[in-house]
Amino acid sequence: MVRPLNSRTQESCPICVVDGQGVPMYRNLNELVEAACKLGPVKIAVAAGHSPECVTALKQARDIGLADGIFIGDAKKIWALADQVGYDLPAHQVLNEPDPAKAGIMAAAMVRDGNASLLMKGKIATGQLMRAVLDRDSGLRTGRLLSQVIVFSVPGFNRLMLMTDAAINIAPTLPQKAELCRNAIEVAHAIGIDKPNLAALCALEQVNAEMPATLDAAALAAMSRRNQISGAFIDGPVALDAPLSRFAAECKGIDSPIVENTDIFLAPDIEAANILYRAILYFARGESGGIVVGAKVPLILLSRAETPETKIRSIALAILTANAN
Repeated sequence: MVRPLNSRTQESCPICVVDGQGVPMYRNLNELVEAACKLGPVKIAVAAGHSPECVTALKQARDIGLADGIFIGDAKKIWALADQVGYDLPAHQVLNEPDPAKAGIMAAAMVRDGNASLLMKGKIATGQLMRAVLDRDSGLRTGRLLSQVIVFSVPGFNRLMLMTDAAINIAPTLPQKAELCRNAIEVAHAIGIDKPNLAALCALEQVNAEMPATLDAAALAAMSRRNQISGAFIDGPVALDAPLSRFAAECKGIDSPIVENTDIFLAPDIEAANILYRAILYFARGESGGIVVGAKVPLILLSRAETPETKIRSIALAILTANAN
């Protein structure tokens, strides 16, 4: 199969085939949603579904043929919220379980038993839902590390980028960071980035024994070279400016494929990742969608502060990732 021009320089083709399996590369989040709609609609089990944001998002998702919700939660509140947004829910799509923890168990079981394709967090604490997902007997665990992967776009960049992990792993160890890389690479492949470049972010580019994150980043780069982490090129340690600015890279003497060409940003810990994510949204006016991978299906675990549009994009990302696997 003939390969197209690199997506970073090709402006005329919004969706380009980039590998032998015909996986399309998407330049923006709207294209992700359009592609996922062609695979839908899918059924999504919403744990503690009495959430205004989830009801609104799933109503929109049904309207565009992306997904439809099965809401497990306080039935009276779910019906009331549905009425407010004109969401005509059939009776079989609402299961009454006011207790959030029990609703999480029911939602996970519904996915495990094949009665729903994806799992979404509603008005339930992330810890409660994760306990349901990780239950050895009735959950969705696979033995892999769970981690959040965010796909985002910002003005001035004609492509999608990814970052991890702003939600699940607080202070990942080196083996856990390797798993974070593998999970993010999996999602990158699912959206058509055939050979992603991954930057292991730190505060500087030199290995410094007093800064453990730099040791981890150098180890990840070595693991990539020796194919212990496959499917991507990894470089690090590196500060955020070099992957984004050739001028900064040249000033620092950095000559790497990641310069102005990074697809995945790996943060050293959850605090750095969370700050970076909020900066993308609020300083750079970026847009995003995010999922948690590592379970039997991608999980849609979003903050209540995320907009319905972000939830729609996250559903689309979950569908494409599940389909790629």
